[in-house]
Amino acid sequence: MTSLSRSLRLALSAAVLGLGLPAAAASYAIDPGHTNVGFKVKHMMVSNVRGSFGEVSGTVDYDAAKPEATKVQAVVKAATIKTGDAKRDEHLVAPDFFDAVKFPEIKFSSTSVKNVSATGFDVVGDLTMRGVTKPITFHFTKPSAEAKDPWGNTKSGFTATAKINRQDWGVSWSKTTDQGGVVVSDEVEIEIEVELNKK
Repeated sequence: MTSLSRSLRLALSAAVLGLGLPAAAASYAIDPGHTNVGFKVKHMMVSNVRGSFGEVSGTVDYDAAKPEATKVQAVVKAATIKTGDAKRDEHLVAPDFFDAVKFPEIKFSSTSVKNVSATGFDVVGDLTMRGVTKPITFHFTKPSAEAKDPWGNTKSGFTATAKINRQDWGVSWSKTTDQGGVVVSDEVEIEIEVELNKK
């Protein structure tokens, strides 16, 4: 075999292997500076109040070839809630709502993945809030393709959404309006934008 033909065979083999192998599983850390843990809840039955938590940390294990093996761990500091109104925020961290002194952390730990499709999948896990742990399902979009930032960090990202009944976790304060509605609805929509740093 000539040196040229041997080189061609090696190059062809490398190309075939490179095309046939899926991306390896990777572990990522949540980038708190570029992640938004938001929510919205109906106020007075007429409008939505939006808010977010300012401090979040956690990890995501993801393999594009095996998304059903995805694992997620996340922690949010309850006292960092912000809704754009200082008095309301003080009430939200008080015992009527999150009781952030007694229960400083809101935690999520995934247990399984289901309904995998080309665009995303559902992550089932345990949400712990106010000392109560109950199952919840987040819908995740498929994580974006990796990209390098100017400092050499490998980035990815996704969105996650869910709906919960806050009463299930003991976040129960509300009042009845004159029209028979409530000041704060029980249903809360969670909207999360996550940016990840590859470990």
